[in-house]
This record gives sequence, structure tokens and C-alpha cells, in this order.
Amino acid sequence: MTSTPDVTLNDGTTMPAVGFGTYPLTGQEATDAVSDAIDIGYRLIDTAVNYRNEEAVGRAIAASGVPRDELRITTKLPGRDHGYRETLRSCRESLQRLGLDYLDMYLIHWPLPKQNRYIDTWRAFRQLQQDGLVRSIGVSNFAAEHLAELEREGGTGPAVNQIEVHPFFPQPNMLRVNSALGIVTQSWSPLGRASGVVDDDRVTGIADAHSVTPAQVVLRWHVQRGAVPIPKSGTPERRRANLDVFSFTLSDDEMSVLSAMETGRLGGDPDVHEEF
Repeated sequence: MTSTPDVTLNDGTTMPAVGFGTYPLTGQEATDAVSDAIDIGYRLIDTAVNYRNEEAVGRAIAASGVPRDELRITTKLPGRDHGYRETLRSCRESLQRLGLDYLDMYLIHWPLPKQNRYIDTWRAFRQLQQDGLVRSIGVSNFAAEHLAELEREGGTGPAVNQIEVHPFFPQPNMLRVNSALGIVTQSWSPLGRASGVVDDDRVTGIADAHSVTPAQVVLRWHVQRGAVPIPKSGTPERRRANLDVFSFTLSDDEMSVLSAMETGRLGGDPDVHEEF
């Protein structure tokens, strides 16, 4: 079993430096994948209401035999449940589906600025944390201006901002913004989905030089930038390899090559994206 170093969050809690993403796995496929991931050594599992797999993930957690305090389970609030009372209800529903007494991390999935309810939602997140239903609170897909709004609210700030990051969309400015605010960046779609990141000659050349897989190169790039990648893989071999990125180091030149591959985002723009 592979062990993974931890990163410390601004609230004093910790989480592994690499996690396992579950989108778009559902049903028994999701349960089997999460079960295998936990067996391999993953301790950070990422899901969301809108992935429609919380029950499947919960079954894998229950069957794992791993002590609850060794796992870090994240889920995300959907857009349709923005608002103070709605958020309190939605969190309890997620806990029920997951079969858990508490969440390690709860994220606002998208800011939905046109709805303009994420401030009230964040107040509910603080309440859930005070009530002990959530250990750490954070956001997903928040741009700098959305984070600034939360800062103006005062009080507890996000521990994590989970955003799209990969060599085709490296987001250096958002990594700097998050870091300046004491927020850990989590990278969703860290391998660039089916965009061809891991097939790019620049990536495969670096992989050959280190005798590792192209995916390991890209995940190591995330780690060395201070981001926490949460890759999803459908095969045990790739899941195992994706967790094993701490036995080699990329040079400054190799990091620069990967960071210069930008072509643009693959997912939604937080300023306009609507997802309920």
C-alpha cells in the first residue's frame, strides 16, 4: 500500500497531498473503484451531490474497514441548494447518503454569481462547522473576486479552493491568489480529461526521462506547484501509479515546459457557469 504525505490546511486540519476523484463514476463501478482506491492507499476521496454517486461512495467507505479518522471525505453543495436553510438541509442529506456522521471537507460546488446566494450559503457552512457536522469548509471554482467577497464577510475563510488546473490550463494567477489567502488549491481534472495532455510529446518525453508514466509526470507537476490533484482512473494499475508520485522530482526546466503548455480551460467559466 502506498502512503501519501499530508498538507496542512489553514484551520489546522490535514489532508493527503493526492486524492481520488470519483466523477463520473456511478453505481457499482463507483463502489468498486473507491474500494480499490482505499485498498491501494488513497485516504482523500472526493465526491459531490451532482456526481450522483454519494451512496455508492458511502458503501465503499463502510466496507473498507479503514478507521473513519484515517479518511478524508469531501462532497460538494449543488447550485440548487444555495441559501442558508437550503444548505443546512442539503448537508444533512449528503451525510445520510454517504452514511457518515460528519464530513471532512464541504465545498460550494460553483459560486453562481448570477444567483448571488453564495454569501448566505457560506454563512451556513460556518454554522455546519460550528455544529461539528463538517470539519473543514471550502469552495470550488471560485475566482479571485468571489474569494474577495468571502474575505469581506470576515470570519472563517475557505480552507480549499478546488479549481480546474492542468498543463493546458495552469492557472498561475489563481494559485497565487489562493496561496496569498492561505487557501490550498485542489486541482480537478488534473490530467486534462481527454484533451491529450498525457499524450503530448513534451509530457511523454519527460516521462521517459524519469521512467514513469505521463500521468505521473503531470501529477508530480501539480504537487511541486503546491496543488493537491484529485485524479480519477477506471483501472487499478493507473490508480496505483497516480498515487506514486513522491519518488522523483521534476527539474525547474521540466516544470517550466509543462507550465508553458497552456491552450485554455476545458470546463466552465466561474463568472458565467450555471450548474444546479
